[in-house]
Amino acid sequence: MSERAFSFIPINQRQGKPRTRGVTEIRGPYYAAVGPNYLRDVLATMGAWVDGFKYAGGAFALMPPEQVKAINDICHEHDVYVSTGGWIEHVLTRGSEAVNAYIEECKDLGFDMIELSSGFISLPTDDLLRLIEQVKTAGLRAKPELGIQFGAGGDTPAEELEAEGAQDPDWMIEQAKRCLDAGAHMIMVESEGITENVTGWRTDVVARVVNALGLERCMFEAADPPVFEWYVKSYGNEVNLFVDHSQIVQL
Repeated sequence: MSERAFSFIPINQRQGKPRTRGVTEIRGPYYAAVGPNYLRDVLATMGAWVDGFKYAGGAFALMPPEQVKAINDICHEHDVYVSTGGWIEHVLTRGSEAVNAYIEECKDLGFDMIELSSGFISLPTDDLLRLIEQVKTAGLRAKPELGIQFGAGGDTPAEELEAEGAQDPDWMIEQAKRCLDAGAHMIMVESEGITENVTGWRTDVVARVVNALGLERCMFEAADPPVFEWYVKSYGNEVNLFVDHSQIVQL
């Protein structure tokens, strides 16, 4: 950050933007509407600490396209990339033509990244790898969202998730390695089953992911203050985190 108030007081240093570590992505519209005016205020005050902006839950599909484009343009003015949330799993159920059109419209509206999640559908790894290639061919970055919990992403109660059972973390790690080898930009690690909607945090899973993939290649979903506090205390300020737009100052 080139200029800040009280700059004579030192703070922990981080890379300048565009960062490769210590990347912070904020959730845009989902739990609350986020429009151009609000976003301008957020980025005017805290833009130095925001690297990415994500529309969650297909929120962009409820908005006029000119407003989506306006929001994306504001992000780019502040060196902030724009990502879809995991809406691809909804689009996939509509067939390949819908997927092609989805990727094309993302490009037209100024998105930089498409998140590829499969919390509610069974998506073979080979199909996921083909999606990564398709996104890359369109000139966009692919960010698979992987986790150990099926049914994740919809605030499912812990009891229901426990009934579903969790996958072997090693399987997720191997899938992540294949995605990165295929050219994925980064892996988003889904919080459910690890720090969200669980009776006890699976910090062992986080350690295995970091040891296998490295901090730079993963982003951890941490949209709960005790969770992102733990990540920073455990891995320092160079851990890549996804938080809500309302939490950026606290983080």
